[in-house]
Amino acid sequence: MPLKDVLLDELRDMYSAENQLVKALPKLAKGAKNAKLKELFAAHLEETKGQVERLKEVFGHLEAKPTGEHCNGMEGIVEEGKDALEKDEAGASFDCGLIGAALRTEHYEIAGYQATIAMAKTLGMQDVIDLLTENLSEELAAAAKITEAAQPILMQSSEEPEHKKKPKSAKEKYSAQKSREDENQAAAGLKRRAS
Repeated sequence: MPLKDVLLDELRDMYSAENQLVKALPKLAKGAKNAKLKELFAAHLEETKGQVERLKEVFGHLEAKPTGEHCNGMEGIVEEGKDALEKDEAGASFDCGLIGAALRTEHYEIAGYQATIAMAKTLGMQDVIDLLTENLSEELAAAAKITEAAQPILMQSSEEPEHKKKPKSAKEKYSAQKSREDENQAAAGLKRRAS
């Protein structure tokens, strides 16, 4: 497959990812208990809308349609964010789950933009590079702001009293089972390689 086609696939993946976030960020902003975190999620929603528009410009330069790929990776990360919103935790502990989901989101996007910028550089597409670099800069800044906002929330969470463990939900039991299966499969693979 020509590099330009790979780039288009990756860009469509990023376009899908950003559009999924446009839908998810309002829920994170509404659900966050910490005012600073609410503010960060709301501000990043506006940035994300701008990133979608820049991606449309990129596709214009490439004379291609932005649709056609669904970003399964972001779908999984967004699902984890939804899970965090459903937790029955105290204020700061609840927000810690949202912070984890938000940082996973940012780092997924950062990796995607770094990859697409590298491909565009190889293809000598300066207009595309400039637009993608602007999106990357916003993602890096968002990750830094979330990390900075996380520090006092993490400290507050560490001071909250421990709650009695509740029985696991069916979803949590399924997740624990899948985790054990993943661990067993990984261990079996390592054992085979060592033989």
